[in-house]
Amino acid sequence: MRRIDGSSELKAKARLVLAILVLAAARVHAQETAQAEPARQIVVSIPDRKLALIENGLVTKIYEVAVGKDTTPSPTGTFTIVNRLTNPTYYHKGQVIPQGPQNPIGTRWIGLSQKGYGIHGTNAPRSIGKAASHGCIRMAKKDLEELFETVRPGDVVDIRGERDEQTAQIFGTTEPVVVAAAADAANEQSVSEGTR
Repeated sequence: MRRIDGSSELKAKARLVLAILVLAAARVHAQETAQAEPARQIVVSIPDRKLALIENGLVTKIYEVAVGKDTTPSPTGTFTIVNRLTNPTYYHKGQVIPQGPQNPIGTRWIGLSQKGYGIHGTNAPRSIGKAASHGCIRMAKKDLEELFETVRPGDVVDIRGERDEQTAQIFGTTEPVVVAAAADAANEQSVSEGTR
């Protein structure tokens, strides 16, 4: 039978108290860190072909992007960032392209909760500002690498297929070209009718 003396029992209690204090300090540190992190959201406007980074309710940066073309549109809705990869490998319909200048997704991948979709770079920089992707959101290398350093898994990404009040506030208001063209045609018709 092992005998526990008073000093051993005291040491065991001291270790237990120390462990509880360490756990409490770690919990407080985690809460402070979570509170220090800004609440981030990304809003992508497909019609504007722009992406806004919003932190604590304020737009901190707007980037020009490429979005999905008509045959492979970008998904719309609310998603979350699930992963971030540096120098990713491209996998698509039997193709595997390692990192490097031929890789169509560039140097960074920000994966979304919609499987197979993400925000990434491009090896075709002239596609930025156009509907040109297979559905993902493409960014210029410098812009993507800047955004990549800011966002984290769990951040919300809203991809909007139509302009609304929030996208107008973020990206500004623009009149659709069709409306202006229709107004010009109506003016031309009234002028030509007036000269007969």
